[in-house]
Amino acid sequence: MTRESLLVLRDLQTWYGESHILHGVSLDVAEGEVVTLLGRNGAGKTTTLKSIMGLARHRRGSVAFGGQETVHLSPNRIARMGIAFCPEERGIFSSLNVRENLTLPPVIRDGGMSLDEVYDLFPILLERGGSVGTKLSGGEQQMLAIARILRTGAKFLLLDEPTEGLAPVIVEQIGRIINVLKERGYTILLVEQNFRFASTVADRHYVVEHGRIVDEVSGNAVSSNREKLEAYLGV
Repeated sequence: MTRESLLVLRDLQTWYGESHILHGVSLDVAEGEVVTLLGRNGAGKTTTLKSIMGLARHRRGSVAFGGQETVHLSPNRIARMGIAFCPEERGIFSSLNVRENLTLPPVIRDGGMSLDEVYDLFPILLERGGSVGTKLSGGEQQMLAIARILRTGAKFLLLDEPTEGLAPVIVEQIGRIINVLKERGYTILLVEQNFRFASTVADRHYVVEHGRIVDEVSGNAVSSNREKLEAYLGV
């Protein structure tokens, strides 16, 4: 890699109870990159994100962020290093409206987006500010979930299936937002099954199978590797 790696995983192994999910995941993400984890359901993509964030507690191996080992740190300490996780289920609070959902997360580092900056990036959230968060459409909820972590000051974002179940026009909007965030210096590790979408936003792609990284494809090589990726993903 030409740029210095911000996140480095080496031989990461993770268990849920007695179930051994990750079997030695190794990958690198450079500062300012957008990198995707591609793979079928159950391959270990989400577990990789949770392991980075410390949410999967039974881990072994190395997770280094900014040169500091984090594999034994708690999730709150990892978050304060500048890493934020946007889960697939989004985690919108049903008792709060959109504005309240946005103002709830604590600021963990300087540089978090102001509400005005959030509304500039997500105009629909200004329009829906008084609406209950869980009453939004799926696409609006996804935008709210992403916007909320941008308020914290984190510059390394873990996004889990941000386009899952969304209409094509909303998928395009999510893609534009990811590209804007990249232009602003954010680093993103993105879980996706839709490599057609991933190819529009990512610099590189790792393919995950059975808890292991089995391939790496650069963003500009997706077309020439389309048949192989389709075989990996079963599409």
